[in-house]
Amino acid sequence: MSFELHVNGRPFDTEPRAGQCLRTYLRERGWFGVKKGCDAGDCGACTVHVDGEPVHSCLYPAVRAEGRAVTTVEGLASPDGELHPVQRRFLDAQGYQCGFCTAGFLMTTAALEAERDTPHDDGKLDDLPRAFKGNICRCTGYRAIEDAVRGVKHTERPCAGKAVGRNVGAPAGPRVVTGTARYTFDVEVPGLLHMKLLRSPHPHARIVAIDTAAALRVPGVVAVLTHEDAPGTLYSSARHEHPTEDPDDTRVLDDAVRYVGQRVAAVIADGEGAAEEGCRRIEVTYEELPHVTDPEEAMRPGAPVLHAGKGAQERIARVENNVAGEVHGEIGCVEDGFAEADVVYEETFRTQRVQHASLETHGCVAYFEPKEDGTGERLTVRSSTQTPFLTRRALCALYGLPEDEVRVVAGRVGGGFGGKQEMLTEDVVTLAALKLRRPVKLEYTRAEQFHGATTRHPFTVGVKAGARRDGTLTAVRMRVVSNTGAYGNHGPAVMFHSVGESFAVYRAPHKKVDAYSVYTNVVPAGAFRGYGLGQVTFAVESVMDELARRLGMDPLVFREKNVIGPGEGMHSPIGEEEDLHIASYGLDQCLSVVRNALAEDRSAEDAPEGWLVGQGTGMAMIATGPPGGHYADARVSLLEDGTYDIAVGTAEFGNGTTTVHQQITAGALNTTEDRLTVRQSDTDVVRHDTGAFGSAGTVVAGKAVLLAATSLAERLRTLAARHTGVARHLCVLGAESVDCAGRTVTLKELYEAGHARGAAEELAADGHWGGSPRSVAFNAQWFRIAVDPGSGEVRILRSVHAADAGKVMNPMQCRGQVEGGVAQALGATLFETVRVDGRGEVTTAAFRRYRLPQYADVPRTEVHFTETNDAIGPLGAKSMSESPFNPVAPAFANALRDATGIRFTELPVTRDRVWLALDRQARGVGRKAGQRRGEDS
Repeated sequence: MSFELHVNGRPFDTEPRAGQCLRTYLRERGWFGVKKGCDAGDCGACTVHVDGEPVHSCLYPAVRAEGRAVTTVEGLASPDGELHPVQRRFLDAQGYQCGFCTAGFLMTTAALEAERDTPHDDGKLDDLPRAFKGNICRCTGYRAIEDAVRGVKHTERPCAGKAVGRNVGAPAGPRVVTGTARYTFDVEVPGLLHMKLLRSPHPHARIVAIDTAAALRVPGVVAVLTHEDAPGTLYSSARHEHPTEDPDDTRVLDDAVRYVGQRVAAVIADGEGAAEEGCRRIEVTYEELPHVTDPEEAMRPGAPVLHAGKGAQERIARVENNVAGEVHGEIGCVEDGFAEADVVYEETFRTQRVQHASLETHGCVAYFEPKEDGTGERLTVRSSTQTPFLTRRALCALYGLPEDEVRVVAGRVGGGFGGKQEMLTEDVVTLAALKLRRPVKLEYTRAEQFHGATTRHPFTVGVKAGARRDGTLTAVRMRVVSNTGAYGNHGPAVMFHSVGESFAVYRAPHKKVDAYSVYTNVVPAGAFRGYGLGQVTFAVESVMDELARRLGMDPLVFREKNVIGPGEGMHSPIGEEEDLHIASYGLDQCLSVVRNALAEDRSAEDAPEGWLVGQGTGMAMIATGPPGGHYADARVSLLEDGTYDIAVGTAEFGNGTTTVHQQITAGALNTTEDRLTVRQSDTDVVRHDTGAFGSAGTVVAGKAVLLAATSLAERLRTLAARHTGVARHLCVLGAESVDCAGRTVTLKELYEAGHARGAAEELAADGHWGGSPRSVAFNAQWFRIAVDPGSGEVRILRSVHAADAGKVMNPMQCRGQVEGGVAQALGATLFETVRVDGRGEVTTAAFRRYRLPQYADVPRTEVHFTETNDAIGPLGAKSMSESPFNPVAPAFANALRDATGIRFTELPVTRDRVWLALDRQARGVGRKAGQRRGEDS
């Protein structure tokens, strides 16, 4: 039959494959603005117009588009390149962060605007929760998207030398809103092969035999890889500057499986369908082994041992007890401290698994490129990663390759949140590419993100704390058990970090901790925003609130009495970190923001009649970078056309570092951001960069950029002085030239002069920062809520967040980071949970079963920045990507306690849990809130 459709005005007559959806049909023809986020019509990232109607192209059969006009985000702008009004508004409001979802929001908004004042107008644009019920954003918290729809402009025009502190728009903005920003798979690779993974159906088993013959007979299948094809080297999928931070307990393909979903074999074929069929044809013989999913049971004698045969050499603390790592410490004597206390409170708190749910799934493509010197080929791995340099290092170690033989590059990354501080696909794809010498691609499905990626660590935190009548803390003791899952990637490090700042922020003469990171037969946990602090902060802040209530004190006054102050040492039972300092102090201002919000708040008047109303606060401290060194190299160069090039290794995934690096450079060189280009997240660009994690993009990579830009400014002034014969101190850099005592030397002329003098090296400068010393940042969150006692529904009446970010480099972006962190934390507080059954198998492997915060779920959060200037961070800045997450859950739980009198100790605090607790309270059943453990009801 004849087939034709028009895409953005261009005709296409290739018939779609049987069952092909419109999304894949469009992407195969180069329309990369159409994104894959869920494959189930849940997220809206694939939204396009078919004859003007918005549809989710992942559900829309391509054959149905015959004879129709399809418009993608690339086709919204006019033929002469003028942006569609909706694109312009999203650009002006910066209604995006990573940008992976942006095309979907643009297409939905544009379609609804086209319906304005027509018979089809049903008022959705006046009801955005309804308008966007089919669109998900994981990054922004939705306020920026609402502002974009409403036409609120936030971005400011460039101003020479005055970039820092302004709302400078992201340099990738025009590409994001036109669908031309290139993410991991937005490239065409000739001769590409596709990989699919066979995954284990068992929680614990030994592979006895694998028969791949039938799979290899599937038309299009090129190869099947098993553990017999993989190196026997043990490593960790976690990426850290120092690999010794993680246990070496993982193989590329193993002859033992330790959770349902672990990869067993890889099928490589000329199409995804053939690869999937090949997986179905593999016959595996398993010897099933006993399994354990509860970490407390896993530590008991006689429990199944997950990593028998490994031990100290692989940096596993106690393999026979499934303990990946542990830490124990005591300051003073906690029993003496409890004896001194007038009030002692003890409780156990539990937090759940949470998925990162970045809309761009894990994946990479590996291919070979000619070397620049023409001596052969080298491997290039294009990956959705936060750590290109560390991934290259790991691949080279795994396969015995020299680093100059491997290039790792990240395009724009569609969200990370710590989940892409892992090597989950690059290792097996590289294995296939090296064996076949052909390009190979592996892109996770959304289900694989749940079954085969990582989660936030579930924690059980037992806390006992005591205080005198005047509110002075006497002792704090914690027992922490973290469920690291089947592998220890990030497990010991997350455990260690969780009991650092959470302990140190409060003064107490007696402190004790016992913490364990434990293997179980469930999907592995990994790095997640907050890196363990959020889980323990939920417990600690709940306990502090409860102690204050039992003492009859205002919880804010109790905190102010016991938190550390400026210049004080930070004492934790796990030991002091010598390079960690309070280089600026904004906690007092954070708590003042909360106090002022309480004083003038009238939101309780908005509560429905008969609902219970309460308010609560949580606070947190976080180090502005990881311990042990976090390194960044940067290079800033003057180019022939008089503009500048910034080369930096860190990745951009909505964290805003690219914008900040431009602002820092523009300030140092007294120029404007539009005269700067950035090359980044590519191992060819600079010598090294540890990676975009630990909130290091500004305080580490930004510091390296500042050092490079400042050095270049000095070199250019020196060169201008030599060129003109004018004293160096009279040479002033400008946006496009140097003013040398009234004589103007253009930057183009200066570039030529440098080359003519044989001083080309003076036209560039390098910067390096090692991530030490480090400072700390503070955050406080406050909620006013209302609770319906008849249904358990909770409404947030007001949300206020105070952030100690030091010098705020870009208020618009920093506010977006805070709002996004609060929104993500609210999801984890209210409903997000990765559920596993008794065998450890994930049962919530789709967005419609794993509920993410949508527009209607997220309140507007009022964001307040403290006025501090950090002595360590670049230009006084501090990190602010992870920290807003941490105080949200305890603030909400404390508000619930205030409203209901019930102390909720387990996350998420779902509506049914609230109703059941209220029902038990009304019937006088169970332990009442505020009642000590062991007391009778």
